[in-house]
Amino acid sequence: MGKYPDAYIAYLVEFHATRDYFECHEQLEEYWKEHPHDGLADTWVGLIQIAVGQYHERRGNRRGAAKMYESAERKLAVDQLEQLGLDSGELLVQLAERRLAVENGTMFRDIEFKLQDEELARLCRQACQARGLVWGSASPMGDQEIIDRHLLRDRSMVVAAREEALRQKRADRLS
Repeated sequence: MGKYPDAYIAYLVEFHATRDYFECHEQLEEYWKEHPHDGLADTWVGLIQIAVGQYHERRGNRRGAAKMYESAERKLAVDQLEQLGLDSGELLVQLAERRLAVENGTMFRDIEFKLQDEELARLCRQACQARGLVWGSASPMGDQEIIDRHLLRDRSMVVAAREEALRQKRADRLS
């Protein structure tokens, strides 16, 4: 792994090129859960919450978006955002603006993270190029597969795991 985790680069690419906010949330959440003691836990959670906020806002769930944006504002620390190659001031201003916008009923707008580390920008551009994506693309407002990702995903493994856990719990009670 280089200066930045691969999952973080993947998150940034999904966030800025595909605008698949559900997928970028999944990418970073998995990394965060696997690295709970890396010193950036709150920042990972804050970035995840921004993606979830954008997902909710784009779907018209203003209350959910405002809640995520507000929570992210509390989680994000200037020094950690800068450690991750982001312009912290710009990001925190955009986040506050989006929170106020959803509270006031203003139309959805994608958040754009300003990358202040050229190495990070290069890695993101390379990842986009490898996938045939364009950094800074606008949200695909008519693509229901991306907009309603949580409704369309295959949850069979999650359901099976929950059923197995419940079966095991019942078996433990009987023994």
